[in-house]
Amino acid sequence: MPELLIKNTNERISGVENVRNYLKDCNVLYEQWDSTKLPAELKGHKLLSDEEQKQVLDLYKEEISELAGRHGYQQWEVISLSNATANLEGELAELDEMHAHGDEGAHAILSGNGILSMKDDNSGYFDIELTAGDVIVIPENTPHSFALMKNKEVIAVRLTIKENGWTLSPYPDPAYIKNGQPH
Repeated sequence: MPELLIKNTNERISGVENVRNYLKDCNVLYEQWDSTKLPAELKGHKLLSDEEQKQVLDLYKEEISELAGRHGYQQWEVISLSNATANLEGELAELDEMHAHGDEGAHAILSGNGILSMKDDNSGYFDIELTAGDVIVIPENTPHSFALMKNKEVIAVRLTIKENGWTLSPYPDPAYIKNGQPH
């Protein structure tokens, strides 16, 4: 079940419909896909081969096509991160810093979990724990960061409008508090 924490008030919002409604007010789309479609043998892999990544895309072809059709996404790819990922800490350090992209994009978490921090013009920063089945569309130029949970494993599909993916632009903000520390 998704849970959201509004940082400046410490208010917690839980439950699919409550989280969906809060995010809708922030112009963020939240949906769910059937994460049980991902076979257990793929969930257990630390690194997915090219063939396994193609299998994941084939399993979710209908969902990807439908979301891409609604939002104009031109590219989608499987993201597989775990302790077996080369330079995992370097990749996570980049994602964990507040940044934005010039185009809208979506993430569908198929296995594992993480914390997405986002900035909303009305309520400030909030964190949402994304787990298997959660799909979130991040609007263009929306400051956000992503951190894996303690198990440091996630399999996701990332959809972008541009065929060459997203360009990451750092978003330094002294008002952003991560793990109790300003950044």
